[in-house]
Amino acid sequence: MSSDYRHNHYVPVWYQKRFLPATTATNELFYLDLKPGTFRDPRGYEHRRRAVKRTGIRNSFAQDDLYTTHFGGHESTELEQLFFGTIDSRGRHAVEYFSTYNHQSADGAQLDSLIAYMCVQKLRTPKGLGWLAQQAGTTNSDDTLKTMLRFQQLFAAIWAECIWLIADASNSATKFIISDHPITVYNRRCGPRSSWCRGYNDADIAYSATHTIFPLSLDKVLLLTNLTWVRDPYQHETVPRPNPDPWRAAMFNVMAIQSQRHLTELEVEQINFIIKNRALRYVGAADEEWLYPERQVSKDDWSGYGDGYLLMPDPRAVNFGGEIFIGHRDGTVSHFDAYGRRPWQKDYDKEGRVNTEFRTLHRFKGECARRYGPYRRGRRWEDREDRDSDEMHQYYLSLDPRGKKQRRQQ
Repeated sequence: MSSDYRHNHYVPVWYQKRFLPATTATNELFYLDLKPGTFRDPRGYEHRRRAVKRTGIRNSFAQDDLYTTHFGGHESTELEQLFFGTIDSRGRHAVEYFSTYNHQSADGAQLDSLIAYMCVQKLRTPKGLGWLAQQAGTTNSDDTLKTMLRFQQLFAAIWAECIWLIADASNSATKFIISDHPITVYNRRCGPRSSWCRGYNDADIAYSATHTIFPLSLDKVLLLTNLTWVRDPYQHETVPRPNPDPWRAAMFNVMAIQSQRHLTELEVEQINFIIKNRALRYVGAADEEWLYPERQVSKDDWSGYGDGYLLMPDPRAVNFGGEIFIGHRDGTVSHFDAYGRRPWQKDYDKEGRVNTEFRTLHRFKGECARRYGPYRRGRRWEDREDRDSDEMHQYYLSLDPRGKKQRRQQ
């Protein structure tokens, strides 16, 4: 059997290259081992291994025979050669497309490719495979890989119904790092020491307050936030979002993508701190200093980064409602509410009928106007202006803490 596909990169080489400066003369990262261990010298003395090395990207985030499967006495590298080859090829173009996204197009094929790549990327790492093995109750690597193939769309529906924000670190001297588990999740309630985040576990992406973090390049990061959390950031963080079932169709609203959020250096360091703390063992960066965000960020502040709103899109760019109607050639119409439920499901458009999220969304809009001023921290295509008009800003300021418009003083 050829050895060409036995050195398996669970973080692809093409993705690692996106985190090298354009001016670099080498394809090397500063590679930090969070668990370097020790060794004994010839005299029997024990020494701690060096934690940071300058490593070529072809030797970073890789493991021999991670994806090699076995049948009887035979071994196969087809999973690496065929399955990951296709996923990575399409994912590479999709990552580039969204890292430069400017609302000028709506390419459904690139969206499908990105979500497919992200789903597989979250499962293919040693941490993802360890989590899958726990869920499947198996210690056999072949069974774990089969489970990965069966569940390769596990996160697609939830992510498609999130609010997408593409944030920018170009104003920061510190840039994004990458880890051995590039699809990172953050829930301000579920700190690194919590029961939700032990071993291979992360906070469930279906928890209302869970954000998904996916660095796209040195300067760009994709942040996905559950719609229910944007509409109501005052609820309990670990309550499941409405309709958390992942095994269903979902609709994506490309018009709701937000961009032009420019991060401060502290915000970039906080995101890097989250990425590092959710890694299993390895972290890489173009600059050695970026590997240590804890020098600026405290783990004890986990729930308070950005006053609890570090990864939030701007609610002023989020509309209430969100029902989708699709007409078919035979004259029939398909209906989805904002959470992907169909009309025959008992909770269809529940939030629209009871108006609870309407009130909390407007409360949050008013809070953001008072906290951040008229400049939005994320804008859709129709919100291309840098700031809200004076009239609109005054309207948001007029919303009281209950989400209602204050009465004018007589």
